[in-house]
Amino acid sequence: MNIIKYPSQEQIKKIIERPHLDVSQLNATVASVLADVKENGDKAVIAYEEKFDHVKLASLAVTEEEIDEAEALVSQDLKDALILAHKNIAKFHESQKFESTKVQTAPGVVCWQKSVAIEKVGLYIPGGTAPLFSTVLMLATPAKIAGCKEIVLCTPPNREGKVNPAILMAARVAGVSKIFKAGGVQAIGAMAYGTESVPKVYKIFGPGNQFVMAAKQQVSLHDAAIDMPAGPSEVCVIADETSNAAFVAADLLSQAEHGIDSQVILISTSEDMIHQVEKELETQLAALPRHEIAEKTLVNSNFVLVHDKEEAMALSNAYAPEHLIIATSDYDALAEKVINAGSVFLGNFACESAGDYASGTNHTLPTHGYALAYNGVNLDSYNRKVTFQHLTEEGIKSIGPAVVCMAENEQLEAHANAMRLRVNGIGLGGVRNKV
Repeated sequence: MNIIKYPSQEQIKKIIERPHLDVSQLNATVASVLADVKENGDKAVIAYEEKFDHVKLASLAVTEEEIDEAEALVSQDLKDALILAHKNIAKFHESQKFESTKVQTAPGVVCWQKSVAIEKVGLYIPGGTAPLFSTVLMLATPAKIAGCKEIVLCTPPNREGKVNPAILMAARVAGVSKIFKAGGVQAIGAMAYGTESVPKVYKIFGPGNQFVMAAKQQVSLHDAAIDMPAGPSEVCVIADETSNAAFVAADLLSQAEHGIDSQVILISTSEDMIHQVEKELETQLAALPRHEIAEKTLVNSNFVLVHDKEEAMALSNAYAPEHLIIATSDYDALAEKVINAGSVFLGNFACESAGDYASGTNHTLPTHGYALAYNGVNLDSYNRKVTFQHLTEEGIKSIGPAVVCMAENEQLEAHANAMRLRVNGIGLGGVRNKV
């Protein structure tokens, strides 16, 4: 790791900068796969599954029998954990339900909003070295609460053509049954365009590697909305002399084990704490099954010593981390200063793992600095707000002349006339009919 003491503004720019990759070739590859899927449907998806996931599939759909088989393979402890996590995630997202209020903006003019669920949504669940069954709960639970009529889930199978049992069990707990064996770019294309097997959806959710992210961004231009742009996962921990070094090290490692492109930052007002965390990292790292991945991530990590908490928060807000852990004695006060972050964890006991799995908050969050402008997935992500307005004759009297005046000054005569006819129709007068 790199220890940076009292960084200058120039150093801060480098600390908060994310890696910039040349993705021109990647984007060309992704565009080619997407075009093939759009043209050839299931045939193309099955071909790419053989090419990329090394599995020959007769069909894409997961059967009810396969889900039953998967449930039998999942331990009771994991089933109980999934049920508990689902309950907490549901409780938190239920609390986000929108309540519409009718507002009289002027006499005779009433406006309101209605929350309407997106009818068809697609969920992408990565497989690979760490199948993210927890993401099934994070994405499917609010989709069900919102009332989405069709929920499609795509996830890559293994070389035997089987989906990870825990993913299927999580889907059953969350109430999702339309599951397809498709990973990577071909899965995103299948959901964006629709195939003979996979229904077309209106919005796609879920994390993935750089190919999946590029595919989501490409289809979002014309074919399906997406939850958010994203990059490698990241954590920022703010610590002081009262922090628990073992906890801090564990939190950093829990992020570092995601992948070698993950981002890990420690900001501290205590140099002694930084050294304590270093020692803890060495001890804990050796015991991790994924220690090689975590070790490579830590090589590029930054441990930053700052003068005070104000500097710590300024640096964190500039970095806009996906996960922010404030492990200081005055976490409540610092929480009030958070401006840019995906999800925040307060105190020594609120580890990122809690939010990743079972506290109830959503773990699908903006990365790569997108927390400057985006929030994580929540109930609103699955809804649209449709606005309504109702005008009476009194409403025409209230705003009619102003509408006519504004439309005329924008030189949109048809707009002006639509209101002018109504104004004159109620005998208000004073508005000349130009048509």
